[in-house]
Amino acid sequence: MGTLTQNRVIVRLLLLLCVCPCSVLSDDTVPVPAEKAKIDSWFTENVQPLSSRKGLDPALIKAEAEAQHLTVGKGGKFKTITEAIKSIPTKNTKRQIITIAGGNYTEKVKIEYTQHFITFFADPKDRPNIIFDGTADKYGTVYSATVQVEADYFSAVNINFVNSAPRPSGKKEKEQAVALTVGGDKASFYNCKFFGFQDTLCDNHNKHFYKDCYIEGTVDFVFGDAKTMFLNTELHVIDGNRMAMISAHGRKSEKEDTGFAFVHCKVTGTDKVAVLGRGWFDYSKTVFLYNEVSDAIKPEGWLGLHANTNEGGGCYFAEYKNTGKGADAKSRPKFVHMLTDAEAKPYLCLSYIEASKWLLPPITKG
Repeated sequence: MGTLTQNRVIVRLLLLLCVCPCSVLSDDTVPVPAEKAKIDSWFTENVQPLSSRKGLDPALIKAEAEAQHLTVGKGGKFKTITEAIKSIPTKNTKRQIITIAGGNYTEKVKIEYTQHFITFFADPKDRPNIIFDGTADKYGTVYSATVQVEADYFSAVNINFVNSAPRPSGKKEKEQAVALTVGGDKASFYNCKFFGFQDTLCDNHNKHFYKDCYIEGTVDFVFGDAKTMFLNTELHVIDGNRMAMISAHGRKSEKEDTGFAFVHCKVTGTDKVAVLGRGWFDYSKTVFLYNEVSDAIKPEGWLGLHANTNEGGGCYFAEYKNTGKGADAKSRPKFVHMLTDAEAKPYLCLSYIEASKWLLPPITKG
């Protein structure tokens, strides 16, 4: 082969490398599409696997390259999830994939501050239920959780988190019962389910991502002071309360960079007893975008600061192109913002949670 021909071949190879899909980088600045049917293709295009990524946190790259595998339950090395977690060293720097067999695991699980890079994984056709009945009366609200995650880079795929404490009677205090508390940074949840009544999910601090999940409850069943995107997730209002609240965000200052963004979620339930959110702290921040909202939601849609419907204070509540019987905006309080396209865009992009630095697709095998 002559030198000129060789050069032409090299040039062609370089051009192919430039356009090859494997060189496409994840892009967290592309907004979620308006069409719900396009979510999965959008996600696949914009959240590339590790092998195609640049700009990821160096610690995450190192951890994923040295993944370890643990098994729990039928046929596994450990009988309980707690035993598996205890085998993981403190100051862990390797991805620890804990594959959990189907069945019920009645235990109170805690992942400590230094046990980073843990993944819970299960077969979607044989999901495990992690169950405990902790209440605020016994443990305090945040610490009543069946699973408490304080470490960074946690992920869960196809897991059910259950708090089996009785439904609060409303006749005494401290009946709140949390299924999951997550306080660590850069946590992701895929196809997970959260079962409880009051305070089901404590999305406590830092940046998180939920996709294709199910969360049910009665009062404040998504609460905390995290900066989080919930995507294509069902929010189910359990019938029977005189008043129900889906979310209670905990931002305490306008300087705090936190807030809940619910995108393409589905609000289910009936009876017009619930609101999308309430002013738990003076600067609570919650945005609902492209959601399908049932008549579980009352016409006013929101409660203001300290449950005063007419007072928003420093809270920031907003909606954008929601649909359904509960999405009619004509009776919303004046403090609720109806966003323009430009105002909505920051909440529709994964850059909201700095996803290009840490968010990876869900694993598909343990």
